Amino acid sequence: MSSPARAGVAVVTGGSAGAGRATVRRLAADGYDIGVLARGRAGLEAAASDVGAAGRRAVGVPTDVADEQAVEDAAERIERELGPIDVWVNAAFTGYLAPFMEVDPKDFRRVTDVTYHGLVHGTRAALRRMLPRDHGIVINVGSALSGRSVPLQSAYCGAKHAIVGFTESVVTELEHQGSRVRVCMVQLPGLNTPQFTWILNRMPRSPRPMPPVYQPEVAARAVAELVRRPRRNVWVGLPTAYTILGNRLAPRLADWYLARTGVDSQQTDEAIPRRPANLWAPADEATDAGAHGPFDDQAHQHDTVGWLSRHRRGVACASAALLAVAWATPPARLRRGRHLPA
Repeated sequence: MSSPARAGVAVVTGGSAGAGRATVRRLAADGYDIGVLARGRAGLEAAASDVGAAGRRAVGVPTDVADEQAVEDAAERIERELGPIDVWVNAAFTGYLAPFMEVDPKDFRRVTDVTYHGLVHGTRAALRRMLPRDHGIVINVGSALSGRSVPLQSAYCGAKHAIVGFTESVVTELEHQGSRVRVCMVQLPGLNTPQFTWILNRMPRSPRPMPPVYQPEVAARAVAELVRRPRRNVWVGLPTAYTILGNRLAPRLADWYLARTGVDSQQTDEAIPRRPANLWAPADEATDAGAHGPFDDQAHQHDTVGWLSRHRRGVACASAALLAVAWATPPARLRRGRHLPA
């Protein structure tokens, strides 16, 4: 099988597992050489192997994105070995499942440093290279929880809210400068990823994504679409849409609802295989975790909201055409009551 035509160089942080890993595979299939930033060596090696299987080149760099200099050094190495970076996807994160008052302040800061500051470091490293060339796309991976927080994930929700504020500020600065570099966001629903086998858990039952659950390839398709057609902000999955919009319309009702359902809906009664928590050390250092978690039997492979977003022009044209036909066609009751002239 022939290799895809080279599309450029993309970097994916957190690319060794979950949505990041699915994005690595998708962008490689689209013709990108890939730089992968993550901590676990087994995951990095497997991600690089995925890229090679797609006929593209890969550089896997062991990196803790909370370390700004490490991110900068990784970007330097990737450009040295693969060429100028065209796309940078900030997908790395970590988290916990625990009430706020039961979280050690050091663990809270760690989640913030990886999930928020890691994204800031990645954006800075990307823009340092893209702005002088006036070319490139940065995609910041957010969450439905950036628009509506849930219990047991205070640091993660706070970081995702901060990502929105940070990204909007940078977007306006680039527009003021007249730059052609684009910074985009994608807001994701609950995904079936290995996150739930290694998240730091202080609850009595096993963690799970809040339903409905989607496969990580749904997120990867959305990222790939943003690479092709950059937009300011994209929502993936119907739950993302109703979570964000519902909170805008009735935040107090959302408080009430999540207080009664949000704790149990993030735990499963069935035990799932567990790895050591990856908050301070990688959980895929020795064994590749892959893209999928343990919820394949529940996860959706398609996203109606994403499909409508990708085909919004066609949908708009079809809707306009139907409205035009309806407007031009007299109602049946009027036709029945109409009298022809003598």
